[in-house]
Parts: sequence; structure tokens; C-alpha cells
Amino acid sequence: MEKQLTKGNEAIVKAAVLAGARAFYGYPITPASEIAEGAALYFPRAGGVFVQAESEVAAINMVYGAASAGIRSMSASSGPGISLMQEGFSYLAGAELPCVVADIMRAGPGLGNIAPEQADYFQVVKGGGHGCYRTLVLAPDSVQEMADLTALAFDLADRYRNPVVVLADGYIGQMMEPVEFAAPRPVPPPPDWCVNGTAETHRNLISSIFIEPDLQEKHVRKLEAKYKEAERREIRAECWRTDDAEVVLVGYGIMGRILKAVVEQARAAGIRAGLLRPITLYPFPTELIRSLSRQAKAFCVVELSNGQMVDDVRLALAGSRPVEFYGRVGGMVPSAEEVLAFVERKFGVAAGEVLVHV
Repeated sequence: MEKQLTKGNEAIVKAAVLAGARAFYGYPITPASEIAEGAALYFPRAGGVFVQAESEVAAINMVYGAASAGIRSMSASSGPGISLMQEGFSYLAGAELPCVVADIMRAGPGLGNIAPEQADYFQVVKGGGHGCYRTLVLAPDSVQEMADLTALAFDLADRYRNPVVVLADGYIGQMMEPVEFAAPRPVPPPPDWCVNGTAETHRNLISSIFIEPDLQEKHVRKLEAKYKEAERREIRAECWRTDDAEVVLVGYGIMGRILKAVVEQARAAGIRAGLLRPITLYPFPTELIRSLSRQAKAFCVVELSNGQMVDDVRLALAGSRPVEFYGRVGGMVPSAEEVLAFVERKFGVAAGEVLVHV
């Protein structure tokens, strides 16, 4: 199949339709608006439905209804809209309903601005809604991965009967790159647990309420077992030039791309650097980080936030290695040279050894 020059946001829509998604409910918000615009064009053409809801609260509850009927369904938004969807995430996870939501991150808090940031990590990866639940989270670093990980998101959502979030910063959503889309897949048949108005499904019940405490605990333990299975099976990450790395740079999304240039420049300056780019933010590549720490002497996390994913890196290392952090916020994206200057300040070279300043 020939590659198509495609914007990141549009790649999500095309990949969703090709993966068998047939229902989109959303509300436009910059820098995610092209997703709703594209869904309005492509979903009806594929025999599906697009609805611009009156709010993000309405949109996520429409997703709940479509998912209950066994339809591959999705929504998309950015920071303020994702905040409004958080109760819906909890209900979807509690009712074990598969769906996909794309979050194209902008600067905050509050209204902030429409420039790229990575500060939705806490609310998406840690679960911004109430109760004991998780969302699986995929973080693309290219338009190609916007397409590939969206298709994967629907498969994971069905496999674990759980919401999956494609978490991308505004840069990835707005950039254009050549994309090779996968061949279209048939629309999956309705699952046996759904409620779609047929005689076969009229006895099914979609709910997240368990009045008796022992039943509620049993249900939460069931959800917990799914998440532990995902932690065993679904971790994805890119390791780049880490075989001999003494300093491991950690970043996702657009920062993962910038850090590759930093690695090359750091090595030219005598610092043996490598890159770990988490692709699944939940489940997080904890064991991989610990494995790298057997050789690496220090880690440096770079984010478009004032420090969110860095907490997970520190937890993974449990104090066994120093962790430095560099972040920009407000829509400011550091250049490779800017990050390199930070790395050189923190990690010097003397007698062939990396000096770690704690």
C-alpha cells in the first residue's frame, strides 16, 4: 500500500475506521479538532456514525452506550475536555466496556493555551476518575505510530474490555508525515456480552454497580487481575543505543524524537548516552528500566511538563540510580542543543567515566 502524507490527528481517524470502528462521539477542541472533523467525514462513509455531542460529558457517555451495544467506538479531546470525561472513564472501566479515546495534549492548567505539552500524564496514566481502575495508555512519537497504535488500541480495548487512551502531545497531532496504513479489517461481530436489542442479548446486563460490599470487592479484584495481566503482556518501549549507555535519557512522544539527536550529540561530546522511549505509559516499562540500571549509572527524564513521568522512573529505580529531570512547559519545546547543555552540566567525562552530580 502506498504511503499517504497525513496529519497526525487525521491518521488516528483513518486507522480507527480501517480497524473496524464505526461510532465516534466528540466535541471539537484545539489541538484535537481535526480528529472530530475527520471522523465527521470518514465514519459515515464507512457506514458508521458521527455525532458532535453538546459537551465532552455527553460524548463519553454516548461512547458508553455504543460500547454496550458491542460497537467499536471512540472519542477524542484535549486537556480540559479529557478532564470532563474522567467520570465516564471510571464508568466505562467499571462496566468493562472497550473503547478508545485520543488525548492530544495542550498546555494547562485551566484553559492554558493551544500549544503542545505533556502535562495530562497524571490524569490519564494514573486515572483521573474515581475508584480502583486503570486505562491502558499508548504514546506515539510519529504520525505512523498515531495510525499503528490507534489500531492496536482497539485490539487491546477488546482484549481487556477496558478503555484505552492514545496519548499524544500537540506536536504529534499537528505534524504531517508519510503514513502506510494497514489494510482494512472487517467489523468485528458483536461480542456475546453486549446488549444490542436482540433476543440473544436481552438477558445481558451492562452495569458498574454492586451494592453488596463483598460483590464490589470481588469485581474490583477481577479488574485488578486484568491490569496485572496487561502488565505482564503488553509493555512496549523503544531502546536506542542503550547497549553501552552510562546515561539513559527517558522521554515519550515528541521528546523521544528530540532525545535521539541529544544522544548522538552527547556521544560526540564523550558521554555514552542512550534513549529509552516508553510506548506504553500504562503498563509502564518498570522492569526494563531496572534492567538498564545494571549498566547505566544515571537516568535523565525530559518532559513537556514540570515533572510527571519522572515519578514513575524514580519509583522503578527505587533510589538505586540518580534521576535528573529537565522540563519545559506552556507550549515551549526544548531543542536538542538545550537538552544537551543540561546533560553536559549534569554528566561530565573524566578518565572515561561518567561523573554523576547528585
